[in-house]
Amino acid sequence: MTKTAVIPGRRGAAFAFAVVMAARPSVAADAVRGQQLYVECIACHSIAPGIHGIGPSLHGVFNRQAGVLEGFRYSPALRRSGIIWTADTLDAFIADSQKFLPGNRMPFAGMPEAADRADLIAYLQQAAQ
Repeated sequence: MTKTAVIPGRRGAAFAFAVVMAARPSVAADAVRGQQLYVECIACHSIAPGIHGIGPSLHGVFNRQAGVLEGFRYSPALRRSGIIWTADTLDAFIADSQKFLPGNRMPFAGMPEAADRADLIAYLQQAAQ
């Protein structure tokens, strides 16, 4: 019988994240294409400061702790996560938000293509500052 190791809590999530990031292919990003992909996000997320929709504003998202932006009601899972939004954490979240952080409220099926995510993140790095 094979035993499976269970790694509880944040350490387990951090370990799983590190494994995913190590396996991630390197992808050149295209911010212009990312702007076209942002159309999938705009129904819920603004890049204007303080303008929330179904999801929070993405203005200033990079290097911000998840779940702390004033004026938006976050899920308890996101508020407790301790996640800092970087290109890598956004990449993992956009790929499969429920797998990355179970219990969050973002009803998004995910963006499976690494190139698409890289392009979207490149656009956000320019437009959401």
